[in-house]
Amino acid sequence: MMTLSELTQEDRLRLVKFVCSFAWADLEIADSERNFIHKLVRRLKLADDERAQVEEWLDIPPRPEELDPTEIPREHRALFLSVAREMIEADGEISEEEVENLSLFEQLLT
Repeated sequence: MMTLSELTQEDRLRLVKFVCSFAWADLEIADSERNFIHKLVRRLKLADDERAQVEEWLDIPPRPEELDPTEIPREHRALFLSVAREMIEADGEISEEEVENLSLFEQLLT
């Protein structure tokens, strides 16, 4: 599986967009989910303008039409799925919506 450091800058931001959408699955973002995303942003070394975009996604979820799993390069899909799974586990509570979203995401990626 690829690592975060191997992602292109475009794919790093794409990953965070998907992760933000998973954080919104239960219609609210817990502090632990917000913290997870902020740590991810630091690990990915996103630029200031990209960080600002992430903050917007934390206030208002990315629109569904902006989230096309088929645009994720095949070699990155396992990594995206792994990070999405970490996201839904971040608050210690996995909602039915989060499980459904992850399952659908996995189906679309395989």
